[in-house]
Amino acid sequence: MIKFEPSDLQAIWLTLKLASTTTLLLLLAATPLAWWLANTRRWYKGIIAALMMMPLILPPTVLGFYLLTLMGPHGLIGKFTHILQMNSLPFTFSGLVIGSVIFSLPFAVMPIQNAFEATGKQPLEAAKTLRAGYWDRFFTVALPLAKPGFFSAVILTFTHTVGEFGVVLMLGGNIPGETQVMSIAIYNHVEALEYNAAHLLSGAMVLFSFIVLLILNLMSGRLFKGFK
Repeated sequence: MIKFEPSDLQAIWLTLKLASTTTLLLLLAATPLAWWLANTRRWYKGIIAALMMMPLILPPTVLGFYLLTLMGPHGLIGKFTHILQMNSLPFTFSGLVIGSVIFSLPFAVMPIQNAFEATGKQPLEAAKTLRAGYWDRFFTVALPLAKPGFFSAVILTFTHTVGEFGVVLMLGGNIPGETQVMSIAIYNHVEALEYNAAHLLSGAMVLFSFIVLLILNLMSGRLFKGFK
């Protein structure tokens, strides 16, 4: 009979919680950034875009190290949280969320930006001729037409967060029930030569990923069909 250890169940729950929280926050943060990148002609657009895409190039351990330094007691963010009398962010779930949001930012912004750019200016200009205001055009025209981009952003952000290792290890450490996600739990089992437990947890991740991607691909096929 397949049976997970209590610590593994905690890791699974924490992973799903982290991925869901990160995806929700990134949808809120990535939408205005993607809209700005898709429409602005400012000279510094390339600089902002390059900074946003850096997590695609940087090794996760490098990004995690600098985030740990910034959030530590002597870092810029750490000093600010100390002034506000807030708890230290490293080795906490809140710190993991911040690191995951930064690490997965391009996976949320780029699909939405591409969707905004693909819609073009004509639908917005047509709505403008009908006296639709700026926010009205954004919410009733731009967002519905960019729905496939949002769908892709959810898929990429959630699955990317589930598979995180380097950032969570550097920033969150290995605290059961607090920062120990599935990837860290698998690493622990392998280090302890507990291959059966590692196979079980890894197999569950593979099966979960396949089922999620299969369902999402079927749904995306229907969704994109409606936009042809």
